[in-house]
Amino acid sequence: MNERVVRAKRADKIATVIFTIIAAMFFILLFGFAGKVIIGGFLGATPEMFQFAMSGSIGNQLWNTIYLVFISLLVSVPIGIFAGIYLAMYARQGRFTKFLRMCIETLSSLPSIVVGLFGYLVFLVTLGMGKSLLAGALSISILTLPLLTTTTEDAIRGLPAGYLQGALGMGSTKWQSVFHVLLPACLPRIMTGVILAAGRGFGEAAALLYTAGSGSMLNWRNWSFTSPTSPLSLFRPAETLSIQIWNLQVNGQNPDLANLASAVLMILVLIFSIAANVLSRHIQAKNQGDKA
Repeated sequence: MNERVVRAKRADKIATVIFTIIAAMFFILLFGFAGKVIIGGFLGATPEMFQFAMSGSIGNQLWNTIYLVFISLLVSVPIGIFAGIYLAMYARQGRFTKFLRMCIETLSSLPSIVVGLFGYLVFLVTLGMGKSLLAGALSISILTLPLLTTTTEDAIRGLPAGYLQGALGMGSTKWQSVFHVLLPACLPRIMTGVILAAGRGFGEAAALLYTAGSGSMLNWRNWSFTSPTSPLSLFRPAETLSIQIWNLQVNGQNPDLANLASAVLMILVLIFSIAANVLSRHIQAKNQGDKA
């Protein structure tokens, strides 16, 4: 018996060392890649590259990226969460539910270029939007909906049964139990899905090439929602940082600007992820009574 215990402890130590080395290698690879992109991007940068100009800078593209992702999340997050709630709490198990889940899984595995072509045919050809920020945001929403739906459903199903039973036992309706007990309890996992969805929106280029367009002629003194040069307009072409990087690399123009755009895009994703995690932890701590 003692010999078995010794062997088990030895195997446990060996496995711990192996997994620690693997984790360290991944961290080194991650920090090395991020460091090369960020440091390399800022080394060749000039002050003019940070301006909000028509060309030769990243200011307009940075704004378009943030604005487009915000609009896409504004569309996809409510729909995805409600769809996840429906599948987890209200959908009856049957052929229709199985078919619906199969459709969600198929949609999540579609290449972004296919979604871009779909967005082009629906939003541009059928609805006549033209290449615009709204068409790009709706296309990104299609890409992120399956992720948000699956994350919400899994988060709700992963909660102990006592959450729902306790809420119902206190006299709450099923709807009240979902929104006042279950959703706050699984909010951190849902926020993880939102972070992943936003990350895909920040870095997406293929779908936006067909829907959002290129070029950004913005007048920062014009704040009308209907003007084609207004930063707030949803019906104007909106070149994002990812499209700008693609255009610069394909055309072989200004590689320093492309490197800077890559660095800023990576920092943007990092800032959003940290902010979302901090907000999620704050809400979770407040729900648990750790903060007033």
